[in-house]
Amino acid sequence: MIQTNSGLRSLVQSLRPMTSSLSKLEAYSCYTSQAASALQQATKPNSYREDEYAKVDWDNLGFGITPADFVYTMKCSIDGKFEQGELAPYGNVELSPSAAVLNYGQGLYEGTKAYRTDDGRLLLFRLDRNAARMKMGADSAGLLLQGKGLSPAPEYTFLIYASPVGNYFKEGLKPLSIYVEEEFHRATRGGAGGIKSITNYAPVLKAMARAKSRGFSDVLYLDSANKKNLEEVSSCNIFLVKGNVISTPATNGTILPGVTRRSIIEIARDHGYQVEERAIPLDELMDADEVFCTGTAVGVAPVGTITYQDRRVEYRVGEESVSRELYSILEGMKTGCH
Repeated sequence: MIQTNSGLRSLVQSLRPMTSSLSKLEAYSCYTSQAASALQQATKPNSYREDEYAKVDWDNLGFGITPADFVYTMKCSIDGKFEQGELAPYGNVELSPSAAVLNYGQGLYEGTKAYRTDDGRLLLFRLDRNAARMKMGADSAGLLLQGKGLSPAPEYTFLIYASPVGNYFKEGLKPLSIYVEEEFHRATRGGAGGIKSITNYAPVLKAMARAKSRGFSDVLYLDSANKKNLEEVSSCNIFLVKGNVISTPATNGTILPGVTRRSIIEIARDHGYQVEERAIPLDELMDADEVFCTGTAVGVAPVGTITYQDRRVEYRVGEESVSRELYSILEGMKTGCH
C-alpha cells in the first residue's frame, strides 16, 4: 500500500463538495471549444518534499492496483439524498450476499487521472465530464427508483479510491495490433453500451482472451445489427485518419462517450483537422492512413496493424503521425504544460 501524508487526502477533500449533489455538476459545464480550458486544478500550489511521497518504480508499474492509504465513501438513500462522506483506511468493502450490485449488476464506475505538476499542484482533467457521465448513467439505469422484486437497490455507496498506474497496454506507446471481432458483440441497441455500467465489461473478456492468445493487443467490435460498422475497442474509442479528415463512430447509445474522445475531437478541430462523427463502414477502416485509440486509461494509443479475417493492414505510426501530435498536445494540457 502506498503511504502518502497529503496527496490523496488533499485530492479527495477537494472532491467532497462536488460529490454532495451530482446535479450541481451541470453548473461546471462551462468549457469552450478550446480543450485547454478544461484543465481543472484540484489543489493550490504548495511546497512539498519528495520524501513526503512513496517511492514508486514508474517504469515497471503497469496497469494494476497499488492502492493509496485512504478510501472515501458516501451513502445515498432511496430518496437521492447523500449522507456526510468520510475518509477511512483502504480495505475490503462489506456487502450483503443479496446486494444488488452482485446479483443484478447495479453498479456504475468512472475513472479519471490526477497529475502532479513541477510546482506541486494536483491537476484533474475534465472531472466534470466524468461526473456528468456518471449522473447520466445513473439516470439511464434507473438506479434511484423504488420498486419490488427485481428492482433498484434501496441504498447506494459512492466510493473513491486511488492507485498509481502505468500504461494500460503492455506495449506502452508502441503501436497496437487489433483484431476485428465478428462473433461477439460489446453492446446492442437499447442496452447499456452507452453508459459506464459494470455490466459492459465482463462480456468482452472471452473475446479479449482469445485475441491475446493469438498475439493481438485488443479487439475491435462491429455493430450487432449489421456487422459492418465500427463500434469501439474493448475499453477505448477508435479514430481513423484519411488525409486531413479524422473520423470516429458516433455515440448513438452503443458507444461510450469518452472524455478523452471528446477532448481529442476538440483539439483536432482547433488545429485544423476536419472531424466527423458518423457511422463508419469496415471498408473505410481497411483503407485508412492511420488509426488510433483513445481513453482515460490508454490515453492516445497508435494502432500499427488491424487484422480482419485473413487480411492484415498496416498503418502510419511514429513521430510524424497525427496521433503523436494530438497525444503531445493532450498530455501537455493534462500536466499543466500547455
